[in-house]
Amino acid sequence: MAIAIGLDHIVRSYGPVRAVDDVTLDVNAGEFFTLLGSSGCGKSSLLKLIGGFDEPTSGRVLFDGKDMAGVPANRRPVNTVFQSLGLFPHMNVAQNIGYGLKLRGLSGSALKTKVEGALDLVELSGFADRDVNLLSGGQRQRVALARALVMEPGILLLDEPLTGLDERLRQQMRDEFGRLHKRTGATFILVTHNQDEALSLSDRMAVMHSGRIEQVDTPARFFEAPANAFVARFVGIDTLLKPESISISDNRAVVVIAGQKLTATFAGTKPADALVAIRPDRIELLASVESEPDTIELKVVESVYRGLSHDVALAFADSQRMVVTTSADTAPPMPGERVRVRLKPGAALLIDRSGTPALAGGDE
Repeated sequence: MAIAIGLDHIVRSYGPVRAVDDVTLDVNAGEFFTLLGSSGCGKSSLLKLIGGFDEPTSGRVLFDGKDMAGVPANRRPVNTVFQSLGLFPHMNVAQNIGYGLKLRGLSGSALKTKVEGALDLVELSGFADRDVNLLSGGQRQRVALARALVMEPGILLLDEPLTGLDERLRQQMRDEFGRLHKRTGATFILVTHNQDEALSLSDRMAVMHSGRIEQVDTPARFFEAPANAFVARFVGIDTLLKPESISISDNRAVVVIAGQKLTATFAGTKPADALVAIRPDRIELLASVESEPDTIELKVVESVYRGLSHDVALAFADSQRMVVTTSADTAPPMPGERVRVRLKPGAALLIDRSGTPALAGGDE
């Protein structure tokens, strides 16, 4: 049965360093939830606290409202698939999968039936007697999943399990996680730094930075309403512009950047120290340089070929930049040309400046 998870003001300190810094979070029973962030942000530390492999310095971990303080990992209704997989090299596939069940006292035909069911679940029927050392990377990953799922956990923790696999296998196993989540109904928590995995699998996700959660939301909302500049840049909205002025009406703003007006949207209250984030998927170059509604005129700085597209860097009069992606089949404009850019609805977002580097739109 799926289990709801509650994190209540969790802190995990290592001397003066707070790996997890006052995190409060609720994960719904049966949800596929992802902790997304770069290395060292605290996501794996948080996962260990949920799994019982570590204890918080302060705060509470709750399963269906019950405090897990003092409950060790082997007594929690949780199974974990680690990046290293941790398969036993001296055991075959069936022995690896059935190991936890044997510790519970299961044996004989009952054990065999459970193992065969787990193999069928991960589409490895007929692999029971195989040597795990002779399996491919994707097959080993499936064995690790089967070993976790055969225990019928209410919570399955996935700690960067796809790191080290080639791109084709990553995509295959990513689809596998989604399929298994639907079939088992368990609460899944994935830790990853890979945006594609997080966006394609998650019901909701959290972006973490320096031990804190910057934003918790459904995947689409991270693009529609990023909480701040850090989140925007992390999900690939790299164009962050400093406005000269901002005029507010309802939940829309008219901003002026280097003398040119843009209409921007924002969620909640107007940020006190605001930047304008430009969604790259909602801007396009126009063939004509004549003025049209919802367009601005910029100067081409450079064009970079990306295989399937060109990234065209454009500059405002004050040297702030934005990048427009064009098809590889179309010749990009030349440096020095003046071009017009159309901003589609929702292209410009007014966001809080926190997490941005010193120069808007510059490199971190």
